Amino acid sequence: MYVWLYTLISVLIVSLLSLLGLIAFPFGEEKIKKFLIWAVAFAGGTLLGDAFLHLIPEAYKSGSGVGIAFSILAGMLAFFVLEKFIHWHHCHDISCHEHNETFSYVIMIGDGAHNFIDGMIIAASFLVSVPIGIATTLAVIFHEIPHEIGDFASMLYGGFSKRKALLYNFLAGIVAIFGALLVLIVGESFSNTTYYLIPFAAGGFIYVASADIIPELHKSTKVLHSLLQLICIIAGIGVMYGLLILE
Repeated sequence: MYVWLYTLISVLIVSLLSLLGLIAFPFGEEKIKKFLIWAVAFAGGTLLGDAFLHLIPEAYKSGSGVGIAFSILAGMLAFFVLEKFIHWHHCHDISCHEHNETFSYVIMIGDGAHNFIDGMIIAASFLVSVPIGIATTLAVIFHEIPHEIGDFASMLYGGFSKRKALLYNFLAGIVAIFGALLVLIVGESFSNTTYYLIPFAAGGFIYVASADIIPELHKSTKVLHSLLQLICIIAGIGVMYGLLILE
């Protein structure tokens, strides 16, 4: 029962991050842009750190190499499908999407699908162990902070009012709870569920970090910026390694 409690609390916290846009925007666009680039780099480090230091090693403790490899690839392909066919892309900027209301609905649908998978990933991690669940939740949280601010901004620029953008972003956020409940229910009936979902999560994290975050960091070519981005990435990996030591 404690696994259910930890999972639902964690997913609720992640869902509430969808309200960050309302808190962040009073600070002004320029300050938000300066914060987001470093937050994105740090998030990239936590995603890679969780994938390579927590999820993949844990998966190899209980499975064969080929099965795990295919699950990792499945995770990468799943996020590719989200971007390619639902036309959803991780937004880490406050003006990274087309400025029309139709596209704002696409953002909401794609974000809801992404959050559903996040809920599944968090639940699967807690089914393995509480430390793995905590590490994965933190990786998701650090990534969702710039992501949710970017999505809220895109909805505003797409023509939504602040109230409508906040509501739709929140509705997309709470979808994570349903993903978590699905895994918790199925996981109790089929013990090998986490065997596939843990490396699947690792593949998803690797894809997001390599296909979305790192290319975005390359937009800035200044040496000092690049160095600071590298430091933020290493710091994110360091946080995940610190959790590994605590385990």
